Amino acid sequence: MSQANINDNEVDIVIVAFHSDLTAFLNEWRPIFSPFHLIIIKDPDLKEELQIPEGFNFHVYTKSDIDKAVGPSNSNLFSGYSCRYFGYLISRKKYIISVDDDCIPAKDNMGCLVDVVAQHIANLKTPATPFFFNTLYDPFCKGADFVRGYPFSLRSGVSCALSCGLWLNVADYDAPTQVLKPGHRNSRYVDAVLTVPAGAMMPVSGINIAFDRELVGPALAPSLKLAGEGKFRWETIEDIWCGMCAKVVCDHLSLGVKSGLPYVWRNERGNAIDSLKKEWEGLKLMEKVVPLFQSIRLPQSAATAEDCVVEIAKIVKEQLGGEEDPMYDRAADAMVAWVNLWKSVGSG
Repeated sequence: MSQANINDNEVDIVIVAFHSDLTAFLNEWRPIFSPFHLIIIKDPDLKEELQIPEGFNFHVYTKSDIDKAVGPSNSNLFSGYSCRYFGYLISRKKYIISVDDDCIPAKDNMGCLVDVVAQHIANLKTPATPFFFNTLYDPFCKGADFVRGYPFSLRSGVSCALSCGLWLNVADYDAPTQVLKPGHRNSRYVDAVLTVPAGAMMPVSGINIAFDRELVGPALAPSLKLAGEGKFRWETIEDIWCGMCAKVVCDHLSLGVKSGLPYVWRNERGNAIDSLKKEWEGLKLMEKVVPLFQSIRLPQSAATAEDCVVEIAKIVKEQLGGEEDPMYDRAADAMVAWVNLWKSVGSG
């Protein structure tokens, strides 16, 4: 899918600015991002003024903008990695693409620049097939089709709501694996897209994703940001929780989730030991919550993404909350607070 086939009025690209100078980053992305509107969220912890090169259609949101939009009591939801969720909240476009500022365009096996916008939008605009796995992966890719034995009644597929891209160089490893394999780099470019089967959970990272905001936007919630405030900085664990919420919602609403292309190239950042200190409690938490998300079945009365998030929050509070670990109660409350924000700000 070429950019000529993409309506630029349908796409917002959300970027969190962790560094003040975005010149090199945006110049790398210029051939891909320049036709589209950029929502740039400045990390509240970043004090320097942003440096942005000319030639881009963008809007920068700072802490004062966040306070004004959601109120000071809610603004602590949006700092660090969670800044990206504010971009999701205030966008009015159908499709949102999220890329972190430590990523640059990747090259495919032929040495051609990977157009993440075109590939993400292609993923979202073509059907997904979550109810029966196709062994040639995405049957709607050029040169592919449904294999023998695939039920004809399921070949029309369902709408795809979430596209999860991958990255080269620095792999998507948790902190313990990074510590054990400090020199490992991902060099495998797999030219494939697949639909994640219904009922299967998956880790999701906001580093390189796209989604249909109208279908699943309210399910992408920074729930653990408030839950862990003052105790741990959850770092990447918060979007793992968010991804499981989104997958449960997609399964319930018969929407698809795709994984694979497009790739980005992720540059070096951070220290594995520091990440381990920040993430360790969250990693232990995942072992407890994954079985819960795998078992969730939502009522038929939950007909929208907002409804689903509220129902998931009830289940989290009932099955994980209480005096033993009030963090889960805070996570459930944060999910409900997010839905209320989405209705008051995100739909305004």
